[in-house]
Amino acid sequence: MAGTFRFELVSPERVLMSVDAEQVVVPGNDGDFTVLAGHAPVISTLLPGILDVTAGSMRKRLFVKSGFAEVDPSRLTVLAEKAFDVDELSAATIAEELKSAEAELAVAKDDSSKRMADTLISELKRLSPRAA
Repeated sequence: MAGTFRFELVSPERVLMSVDAEQVVVPGNDGDFTVLAGHAPVISTLLPGILDVTAGSMRKRLFVKSGFAEVDPSRLTVLAEKAFDVDELSAATIAEELKSAEAELAVAKDDSSKRMADTLISELKRLSPRAA
């Protein structure tokens, strides 16, 4: 199925990205899922991970800490607490985010919070060699 849909990545402060995309891979709470034009309506929470955006000749990989994704046949909106361009992540930023995630894990009171913090730590560690 060829076609595009509107993809918007929004943080609490501003719109971070707004493009017509062919495909976006989303790190959903129940596993990664791929959004294409005409996708069935879905609302999902996000786990820490990579949004992989394909729009024309552009391919962007964005690391998101948490948030929500709302899909309908012509649009994907991702509301993210924080998002980072993977290609621009520095070792210092990853180290800072890792320290924050470890602090979150230390004070997590329930299984859901522990899982989210643990997943964030794992994903940040996977990104560490990239920033070196």
